[in-house]
Amino acid sequence: MAASSLAIESSGLVYDARGAEPQRRIAFFPSLCLLADDSILAGFQAGPAKNAATGTIRLARSTDGGRSWDAVPCEFETNVGGIPGSLGCAEMVEAEPGRLLLFATWWDRRDPARPLFDPVTEGLLHSRTLVAASVDGGVTWRGWQELPLHGLRGCSLTGPIVRWRDGTIAVPFESFREFDDPAPRHHAAWLVASHDGGRTFSEPAIVAEHPDHAVYYWDQRLCAGAEVGSFTGLFWSHDLVGKRDLTVHMRRARLHAGTTAGDPPAPLPIPGQIAAPLELADGRLLAFVVDRGRPGTMTLWSSPDGGGTWPEGERLVVYTHDEQAALSQRGAEVDFAEYWEDMGKWSFGHPVLRSLPDGRLLAAWYAGTPDRMSIHWARITR
Repeated sequence: MAASSLAIESSGLVYDARGAEPQRRIAFFPSLCLLADDSILAGFQAGPAKNAATGTIRLARSTDGGRSWDAVPCEFETNVGGIPGSLGCAEMVEAEPGRLLLFATWWDRRDPARPLFDPVTEGLLHSRTLVAASVDGGVTWRGWQELPLHGLRGCSLTGPIVRWRDGTIAVPFESFREFDDPAPRHHAAWLVASHDGGRTFSEPAIVAEHPDHAVYYWDQRLCAGAEVGSFTGLFWSHDLVGKRDLTVHMRRARLHAGTTAGDPPAPLPIPGQIAAPLELADGRLLAFVVDRGRPGTMTLWSSPDGGGTWPEGERLVVYTHDEQAALSQRGAEVDFAEYWEDMGKWSFGHPVLRSLPDGRLLAAWYAGTPDRMSIHWARITR
């Protein structure tokens, strides 16, 4: 078998939780944003536990291509409208030169004893999607504004902000069911688009939804294609009837006139859950995938033909994990409610992938032990 053309050049930590104070000992769900001045901003959630009622978001900056990182000492307001909350995601985009936008999911924590996911009703805490702006490179951020999602409920952001060369941006998110909502649980992946630098947004456009709600297309990750409005989406796909995860699914589509047009999601021969896509100028499509098998891995897959084939010899295992969390669900016959509880226990995952100006790739993920989780990076040659 031929060796992969992908190789790890160097690796390290964006945020080291091993010596952090208890309130910041769990860092997870990273994001990466490359700026026009070639600096890089990383965002992540931090708290005393995953999805804690006091959790917030933190930022770090690199000015050397991701080799070293410094904390950005900004604090984000977690009370919204007088209601205590927690923050998640921290997805950023340079919507216009020198003008950054940061998007976050806010969770209602007026009852701090309520978990993020209710195993009885199988609904999520009440949430809002927030956006803040910065004009000084991310040092300070203007107060939160709420992104209108036109009545959709149980919403959470699901990955990087997409930006096309004409300045159009798209914000991906998913809807589900709220904590105390008696309606049937229906999941869908969506996006809202802006053509004016994030000042106004379109009504939500559907990205993926199973016609019979028998499969969930979780945690969509989208990347822009060469043509304005075109994108590739990868999905963690879960079969409710079969009670198991499916392989990663992919959809290639185009955003036009407020809708997305293209074939429905189709399975790929790639095992795993969340998968981050990246299209390269040479026609290759990359997928950075978390697979929670035994052992757990973060693997970078490469397709030479835009997603048609995924040769085993062209994949690179970026990270191998020894999962020490006490999980209850593995393999087939997954109990849905307990699977959600496991999501709050997993101690690695959430792949992020960006192309650097020097031609290398920058990958990020979180990993650690159940009581200490850090944000990792790797620079990869191709």
